[in-house]
Amino acid sequence: MKTTFNRLRHLMLHAGVMAFGLALSAGAQAFPDKPITLLIPYPPGGSADMLARPIAAQMQKTIKQPVVLEYRPGAGGTIATAQLARSKPDGYTVLMVLAAHAINPSMYKSLPYNTEKDFAPVSVLATLPMLVTAAKQTPANTTQELIDYAKANPDKLTFASAGNGNTSHLAAELFKSATNTKMVHVPYKGSGPAVVAMLSGEVSLMFDSISTSLPHVKAGKLKGLAVTGTKRSAVLPDVPTVAESGVPGFAVNGWYGILAPAGTPEDVVQQLNKAFNDAAQTPAVRQQLTQFGYEIEGSTPKQFADLITAEIKKWKTAVDQSGARIE
Repeated sequence: MKTTFNRLRHLMLHAGVMAFGLALSAGAQAFPDKPITLLIPYPPGGSADMLARPIAAQMQKTIKQPVVLEYRPGAGGTIATAQLARSKPDGYTVLMVLAAHAINPSMYKSLPYNTEKDFAPVSVLATLPMLVTAAKQTPANTTQELIDYAKANPDKLTFASAGNGNTSHLAAELFKSATNTKMVHVPYKGSGPAVVAMLSGEVSLMFDSISTSLPHVKAGKLKGLAVTGTKRSAVLPDVPTVAESGVPGFAVNGWYGILAPAGTPEDVVQQLNKAFNDAAQTPAVRQQLTQFGYEIEGSTPKQFADLITAEIKKWKTAVDQSGARIE
């Protein structure tokens, strides 16, 4: 009888240990078990917002948790980026970054974070060419006419940007350098407000993400002069590239990716990578985004890290050549 009792006790203890182990294992695999906050470094209505919304909506269907967009605009994206650097590295706070993330180390005298050491790259989501867009009142209908007018009227044309140090700012600075023209920079807190300024005639032109200006160009409310990529955009096939329009070799492409804080567990980074990429590659989401000019990419964390490193070097050269700086 005693032997039987001991055997039963041993089996119960063994079962308890197994159950505890399974519970720990399940807990380790439970990510995510609460909402994920996706920081957006620009206001609603801009290209980052337009990309993030359908991806986040699709992603929360698969991970069974809300993906909450939190907008922290300002200072060329550095406010949101600094917030991410201070966030707990558990995968529940992530950030969508644009090419400006790789520009800022060269543009700003100092940053409240280390661009390469304070973050865990998750994935590149998409690339997007820029569109040289002009207000209806701007006395130029082609890139060459824009160059000619700017040369004949130094500093009379104004160009908007989504903020100091943003890709839209630096692309225009590169254009000025390449064409030996002078135009006045007017920064806004995001491409949404900048486009509104163009629509009202407050500014002359903008090197804007194609997604935010495209509807207005198609509606005839803005003039699309050229795209900044190496090839024409499928959504505006009749609009030439800047390089085709008299500025040989000129090419600027924007990109969008996801970062987590440094120290985020590798398995969590991999789960985030899969969740974001799967959502972006969903046929319905992909179709919606390509209509606005996005090219869906997807990458490994390592590939995104390598891209950031290469982009920092490339943009440093561009910033040095342009002379643009932010104190």
